[in-house]
Amino acid sequence: MVRDREDVVGIDASILMHPDVWVASGHVDSFTDPLAECKECHRRHRSDLLETDACPDCGGELSDPRHFNLMFRTHIGPVEGDDNIVYLRPETAQAMFVDFDNVVNSSRVRIPFGIAQQGKSFRNEITPGNFTFRTREFEQMEMEYFCEPGTDEEWHRYWIDFSSDWFTGLGLRRSKLRVREHQADELPHYSKGSADIEFLFPWGWGELETISNRTDYDLKAHIEKSGKDLSYYDQPNNKRYVPYVVEPAMGADRSALAFLVDAYDEEEVNDDKRVVLRFHPSIAPYQVAILPLSRNPKLTPKAREVHDLVRSRFSTQYDETQSIGRRYRRQDEIGTPLCVTVDFETVESDDAVTIRHRDTMDQVRVPISGLRQALQDQLDGIAADVLSD
Repeated sequence: MVRDREDVVGIDASILMHPDVWVASGHVDSFTDPLAECKECHRRHRSDLLETDACPDCGGELSDPRHFNLMFRTHIGPVEGDDNIVYLRPETAQAMFVDFDNVVNSSRVRIPFGIAQQGKSFRNEITPGNFTFRTREFEQMEMEYFCEPGTDEEWHRYWIDFSSDWFTGLGLRRSKLRVREHQADELPHYSKGSADIEFLFPWGWGELETISNRTDYDLKAHIEKSGKDLSYYDQPNNKRYVPYVVEPAMGADRSALAFLVDAYDEEEVNDDKRVVLRFHPSIAPYQVAILPLSRNPKLTPKAREVHDLVRSRFSTQYDETQSIGRRYRRQDEIGTPLCVTVDFETVESDDAVTIRHRDTMDQVRVPISGLRQALQDQLDGIAADVLSD
């Protein structure tokens, strides 16, 4: 969104902001979940996620739900008191609204344009769970796309399609993804329309990203609270207005979990279980592993030379510990698409190496002089295969 587009700029805003920011946004009053406490074991649960009216732990009777604010509170300064309460941000979005005027003036952007950032957010979840899917500290990737009122619905659809294509473009199977439009009774107070991109996890469908049409709610709320003019002057058309905003908001942690779940595979090879992460090459931790056949003084210098040749073009790892078979398995388990093996023929006769393919385990011999191009061709082929699944 930032590097590949001219209409989106990136910022890195503060985690702690003035508490009035969260008053204006509605978080202080409205950012709540319903909490119910078991009268028997006294464990607390998020009542809207319970399948029954009884405690899921002991079967006891639950109290009536009460609203529980999800923001973490702390204090600025050496003395705690009501006058110096601040909050850990529950989302990264609000900083992009309060910095709207600064970005317009400093970046010389013109509507339509977006402000994006990635960073930590914090929510005092009542019931964290499902591994890293729901946690109290998590990484968000959000963008606020400012547009002229009347064009918002078109841009809302555009960013839904853009985000869906982003997930499938990095290898998530389209059969495991769906776009779910929010019903009227579940829309946030600021939203004219919202849609979730969901992934089919082992426990069921879970949200990866929400794309919302926030209208002009946020900018107007901050204008009212701060008294600062956050309207936009459209010079070519000689008119001034408060922009509408479309927001793609992604959970980076849960998206990473989805890529892991979708890439994970097990198969039997020669009566042995092989674990493979079939990552798209763009998100694999390493694209190429350089492996000398054994730890041998005749092989190490050449293997290091090959590593130096390819590391400037690809993300690589060098490994010479344990048997070559064990090292292949290690690379399969972390999703490395290609392994390059340097053997005694390399140094004694042909100045060539063997490329091993992660998914097929096929091997091909190529001269070192053509290695980088051969690796690129194979990575392109793996990417195409992942996308066709």
